[in-house]
Amino acid sequence: MRTQGSIVRWLGSVVVCMAALLGLSAMAATPADTAAMNAQVRALKRAGDAVVALNVTATEGATSAESLGQRRSGSGVVIGQDGLILTIGYLLLEAETIEVVTQDDRVLPAREVAYDLATGFGLIRPLVPLRGIEPVPMAGVASLKEGEPLLVATGSSRGTEVGFTRLVATRPFSGYWEYHIESAIFTSPPVANHSGAALFNSRGELLGIGSLFVLEAAGPERTLPGNMFVPVDLLRPVLTELQANGRTRASIRPWLGVSSSERDGHVEIVRVDRAGPAIEAGLRPGDVVLEIDGIEVTTLEAFYKQLWKRSVAEGDVELTVQQGSEVRKIKVHSIDRMQTLRKPEGI
Repeated sequence: MRTQGSIVRWLGSVVVCMAALLGLSAMAATPADTAAMNAQVRALKRAGDAVVALNVTATEGATSAESLGQRRSGSGVVIGQDGLILTIGYLLLEAETIEVVTQDDRVLPAREVAYDLATGFGLIRPLVPLRGIEPVPMAGVASLKEGEPLLVATGSSRGTEVGFTRLVATRPFSGYWEYHIESAIFTSPPVANHSGAALFNSRGELLGIGSLFVLEAAGPERTLPGNMFVPVDLLRPVLTELQANGRTRASIRPWLGVSSSERDGHVEIVRVDRAGPAIEAGLRPGDVVLEIDGIEVTTLEAFYKQLWKRSVAEGDVELTVQQGSEVRKIKVHSIDRMQTLRKPEGI
């Protein structure tokens, strides 16, 4: 059960972090400094109050349970006056039940509003109205500077917790699971419970939603553990569409069902989804993708962008692959990923 102590710990951490953000000390702070700090602490308290814990149980037989587990936990943040909550989408994959745990220890059932492949975001809405929670404002990343201190807020069984991190970079990101965004936020040091975590600036404005732990936050040239956050810049243009349709038009695109990595200037398949078309076509781990429809691809970004040039999700895609010492052309019938996902009973 959450206690007042958990809220005090959150606020105490905010005060410590804010002092670090502002470069203040108890001895040197002027009245103006103190007023500025108090105003920012109030904004961050509002932000912390809007962060919730999420508990998700996947449907029986969900293929996503193989990689994500049957039971999942993470965080979300309230962004709408009607209780709309933003989180990372993979928590909601094939969800049977969704629970929201608020700061005052209420456990509320919720329903999925949207899951979007293109951005990676998920939206949910509690079935019972939230009380006393203000939605957080959102901010873009354009004004952020490398090294800027930021705050990561996560929901847990102990209440909202805060971590202190810094901006490392904003750059394109390609995920092994047929995912690419043109701008992602990379921070360090990392937080462990990053799934759906809220990234805030010093004004309590939401910058992004936690997706991954990464070893190369500073880029492939050197090892620096950190996190990748999906920026809310990607959400604002499509929020209305997501609420109306459950996903964006951009997410209706060809899906092969492979997990891939970049290795020595090549795209190598490391896993083949048992529910996807690639396994039926004969693709297997270790295959190196050389071309898509006769166009050479050497990076994940090029691989995905060439695949997604097609205007419809379903269709034959010709891959030139190296299997061992043999180069083969394999035809894969791409499909809409959403059609492979299990839905709760009655839906």
